[in-house]
Order: sequence, then C-alpha cells, then structure tokens
Amino acid sequence: MEKKPESLSLRKIFIFWLPLAATWLMMAAEGPFLAALIARLAEPKYNLAAYGVAFSFALIIEAPVIMIMSASTALVKDFSTYIKLRNFTFGLSFVITAVMFLFIIPPMFYFIAEDLIGLPPEVSRLTHIATIILLPWPGTIGYRRFYQGVLIRSNLTKRVAYGTVIRLSTMALTAVGFYLFTNVDGVIVGASSLSAAVTLEAVASRLMVHSTLKKMKDEKIKLSYQQIWDFYLPLALTSLITLGVHPLVVFFMGQSRMALESLAVLPVLNSFVFIFRSMGLSFQEVGIALMGDHHENYYMLKKFAWVMGITVVSVLAIVAFTPLSSIWFNDVSGLSLELSDFAYNPLIILVIMPGLTVLISFQRAVLVEAKNTKPITLATVIEFAGIVVVLFILIKYFSAIGITAAATAFIIGRLGANLYLAKPHIETVKNYPAK
Repeated sequence: MEKKPESLSLRKIFIFWLPLAATWLMMAAEGPFLAALIARLAEPKYNLAAYGVAFSFALIIEAPVIMIMSASTALVKDFSTYIKLRNFTFGLSFVITAVMFLFIIPPMFYFIAEDLIGLPPEVSRLTHIATIILLPWPGTIGYRRFYQGVLIRSNLTKRVAYGTVIRLSTMALTAVGFYLFTNVDGVIVGASSLSAAVTLEAVASRLMVHSTLKKMKDEKIKLSYQQIWDFYLPLALTSLITLGVHPLVVFFMGQSRMALESLAVLPVLNSFVFIFRSMGLSFQEVGIALMGDHHENYYMLKKFAWVMGITVVSVLAIVAFTPLSSIWFNDVSGLSLELSDFAYNPLIILVIMPGLTVLISFQRAVLVEAKNTKPITLATVIEFAGIVVVLFILIKYFSAIGITAAATAFIIGRLGANLYLAKPHIETVKNYPAK
C-alpha cells in the first residue's frame, strides 16, 4: 500500500476527491438520463412510477452491501485482511441475491406490491418485470464496492472513475439501443440498462485491482471474521434502515392526495437532487482514507467539507429558485407541464439536502475511522423514524400532496440524524491532536 501523506492541503484533498466525485456524479447522471428516456416512451406516468418503485425495491435489498466500500477502505491493509473481507463480502452478496430471488416470486411480490403498498395493478405489473431484470443488481453492487474500496485505500481513485465511465457508457448504449430499435415498455429500458451497466463495472473493478493485489505485502495483520462482523453490522443496519425507508415512502405516497402523479415525479426529483447530494456522498471514503494515522488531517478535511457544502447548496438553490428548474423538468427530463407543477415546491424544500449530506458523510467518516460505528446506526434510526412520523402526520392529518410531504419528511429526518451525530463526533474529535 502507498503511504498516506502526513498532512494535506485543500488542493491535495481536491485532487484525491475529484475522481470519486466524478464517479458519483456519473452515477447520478444515470437517473435523469433513464427517466428522460422513459418519459418520452409510451405510458410515461405508469412506467416512471414503476421504475421508481422497482429501483426502491432493489435499493433496499442491496442495502446490506452499501457500506462495503467504507469497510474495505478502512479495513483492507494487507493481503490477509483483503482475503478475509473479500470472503465476507462474497458471502453477503450471495445472501442478498437469494433474498432478491425470493422477493420476485409472483405471490410474494404481488402481496407486497398490491396488498401491502397498494400499487395500482398496472404499476405493480410493470414493477415486477423491472425487479426481475434487476436480479443481478444487489450482488454485483457488493462485489464492485468491495474492490472500489481497495482501490481507494491504495490511492487509486482514478481507477474507480474509469470503472464508472464503463458503467455509464454501457448504460447509455443499452438504453439508447432499446429506445431506438425496440418497442418495449420504458421500465424495461431502465432496468435492463442498469443491470448491464453494474455488471460490467463490477468486472472492470476486479480487473483494475489486480496489479494492486500483487503489490500487497502479507504482513498477517490480525483480523477475524468476528471483528469484521462487529465492525460492519452497524454499517449494514445503517444502509438497510436508510434504504428501507423508500418502500415506506412509496406506501405513504400511494395513500396520499395526487398519488399517481407523486409516484411519477419521485424518481425524476430524486435523481436530480442526487446529482448534488453525490458530491457529499463521495466525501465519506475520502475522509476515511485521508484522516491520517493520528487524525492529523481532520481540520483540513473539515474545512474542505464546509466549502463543498456551501457550494452545492448554493448551486441547487440557483436552479430551484429560477426558471432553470422548469428547463430541467420540462425540456431535459421530458415531464409534462402537469407533472412538472408537482416538482417545483418539493425541489425548493430539498435545497439544503446536499449540504446535510456533506455533513453526515463527514460525521460518519470520523466515526468509521475511529472504529465507532454504532452511533451511525442510531442516527439512521432517528432519521427513519422522523421520515415516517412526518409523512404520516402530513398525509393523514393535513392531506398533503405525496411528493411535497416526502420532501419535507426527508429534510426533517436528516436534520435529526445530523443533530444526533454531533455529540459522538465532538467526543471523538476531542481525542484528536491539537490543530
């Protein structure tokens, strides 16, 4: 492994972070691109709703492997620890793929989609098709995130970005091919493109890490599977709870005023805001990798986080409060004027979400590097509970439009998580060396 520098400048952090930011930004571009294609195909309202629901299902099933990249960045320090975490990752990926397979069995799927969530039959049918196509998604996500963490730990963040270029290219070529040469439902276009893209990216990530593995010195650092489990379980629960909220949001929106319109707008709105949130999400592994053996880089990383947070919020605000928002929703995303009207107010509500994402990524990075992952899970429970309670109150007692209620709930829930993490974050920092 290459030794990390003892001190950092904002410029060095930026250079290290930029390929990861580009990676997340390219992934963020997937959503708007596919949503725009689906919006231009037949029955866009039903297909957009089904695409959003199917993607939510796939996200919650892949949730246990989401934090594997953080774990790999933090724990893989030699060939011995690489083998241990690799075996752990493969086992976990197999389990969640099996869960996905059980989920798509028709009686199970339609009971959850129609009886529990209350999806309209046509949306439920399209969602089932898309979820079947997304069967490879969870396992391949775990596989490639593990190898991406190894690359980040080895200061090879550019290779992570190269893998994402392969993913984005595959997704675009597949989607355009379906769009131009077939007449399949839009939701099939979206799901097929995602499955093909993540599969090729996973293969590319493994190939790009090959030379790094050959250079690793097997110093036999002691790491047991029990230690991996104790470290990773809170992280897995965190992502499971975080992503588990999406089906609940879909459920509440299905009971809300203007339910179908809200479900159709949700993937478009989420994918657009995710472009700005991705800047913060990419910062978590940066913080873990660059904190330093004695946390000597904490204050410079904190300064970088402040600059980034203010920047992403400001740029999103410029879009949300100007005619640029209508250009995005109407001309770029291809939404009708009717559906666009449902997106404006929720976008304004979500303006601060990218800044809160930067904050929580930095808070989590500090705690992961300190091997104190339990507060991260508790914060996520608070966020989950806040979202559910706010959604319930706004929809049941105030008859709020579903998408507006969801945006409000997302902000309040995230604020709760940020506030809870402030105390363990500060306590951890108190043990750091003086600035």
